[in-house]
Amino acid sequence: MANNSFLDTLRRRLRPILPARLRGDNAIVPVVRLHGAIGMNAPLRPGLTFAGIAKALDRAFAVKGAKAVALVINSPGGSPVQSHLIYRRIRLLAQEKGIPVIAFVEDVAASGGYMLACAADEVVADTFSVVGSIGVVSAGFGFDRAIGKLGIDRRVYTAGVSKVILDPFQPEKAEDVERLKALQKDVHDGFIALVKERRGDVLSSPDDALFSGEFWVAPQALELGLIDAIGDLRSFLKARYGEKVVTPLIQSSGGLFGRRTPGVSTAALPEAAAIGAGFAEQMLGAAEERAMWSRFGL
Repeated sequence: MANNSFLDTLRRRLRPILPARLRGDNAIVPVVRLHGAIGMNAPLRPGLTFAGIAKALDRAFAVKGAKAVALVINSPGGSPVQSHLIYRRIRLLAQEKGIPVIAFVEDVAASGGYMLACAADEVVADTFSVVGSIGVVSAGFGFDRAIGKLGIDRRVYTAGVSKVILDPFQPEKAEDVERLKALQKDVHDGFIALVKERRGDVLSSPDDALFSGEFWVAPQALELGLIDAIGDLRSFLKARYGEKVVTPLIQSSGGLFGRRTPGVSTAALPEAAAIGAGFAEQMLGAAEERAMWSRFGL
């Protein structure tokens, strides 16, 4: 008993000098920032990838006594696979730990960025945030006539008649476009099903409007059921958990040039070293294996 009394006294005396998050008398809501194009790395603008953000998510959900986990989202979308991997990790951690998730949209949560928002139990956006764009896009260029005028021959040898489908250096084929649109439909259908699973109870507009790829500012998104409230992280969390709520930022490690930048994948570093290879080499490399998928995203 005496020992317990001594420990209680020691805790009381130390509490005023401890950081707020260690005192045990304030609500704690860890914050993870999900920023940037998803799965699309550039040397000076690292994208958001599952590999780059997974550990930060694990740490956020491991914070002892956390009342919720906050996601700060600012993303126009990108890779459907990377979007879904991050989404699934958030949902699995939330279910395993029994912790609610709240998403706070900054400038934009569009397409894959909105998929990330759907991982939350509640979505809050700023008045001027852009939300939606639930669709799939594939875009590129056709260089076949340009290289013909320059007297350049495109020489590609494959095993498999569809290995160079949608090669930008060859004339476009109707059957290739048809195949691409079928793939887009599959991904779009999956995206729609995910949104309906997470937000089906509050969606208030016909499918052909909600899932057309259109996007809206927050007040319209609220009416459509795509978000739950308009506000900002600090005000919302203080109103819910009290004025002394603590919001530690959980960062991913190992950013470019040693910076701790959320969502940075180390894949950006070798890519930066390859820039000197030149534009032509990059375009040819993309045509070999990524002619379609590098331009296929949410």
